Amino acid sequence: MNSTTNDRLDVMTIRCYTLTAQALHWIVAGLMFTVLPLAWVMVNMPHTAPDREWIYTLHKSVGLTILALVAVRLGWRALHPAPPLPGRMARWEKALAFASHWLLYLILVGMPVSGYLLSATGGKSVPYFGLITLPSLPNNPAVSDAARWVHVAIGQWLVYVLILLHVGATAWHVAVRRDGVLDRMLPEQKA
Repeated sequence: MNSTTNDRLDVMTIRCYTLTAQALHWIVAGLMFTVLPLAWVMVNMPHTAPDREWIYTLHKSVGLTILALVAVRLGWRALHPAPPLPGRMARWEKALAFASHWLLYLILVGMPVSGYLLSATGGKSVPYFGLITLPSLPNNPAVSDAARWVHVAIGQWLVYVLILLHVGATAWHVAVRRDGVLDRMLPEQKA
């Protein structure tokens, strides 16, 4: 068999993630593309801007929603493992895909946790969409500064890199490899 035939066989044998996993993936992706612009807007607003606190509340609330959904997704993933990658992928490609996915999970947990610690130990409230306020923690400038370093100095840049890597790899698999990797995260198409 030639390479094109092998590619078609790979696409035909690829199973999809469950619909629940797919929904969680796309909802979190949409929320990520919401929380990032909110962050850019809020840090560039004048301190006297009337909507500044609401933008901060929205940013924190979306971040906490991401944390909750990622927790659900990790639980779901533990019970429903990822479908196999195409057999045509080299071992190093599969290892890179595995590592980048788990780094994404780590940053999607680490950013909301560090954001919460930044606010909660820095003397700021952590409201959730103005409905409830999460428990505050004792004021601790050292913890708040460490959380700021994780959240702002390191975390945001890791988010950008990992999202670009994830989207870039997806584009590579769709446009160049055409190996059906994206199909695993889309509802199964009946022929």
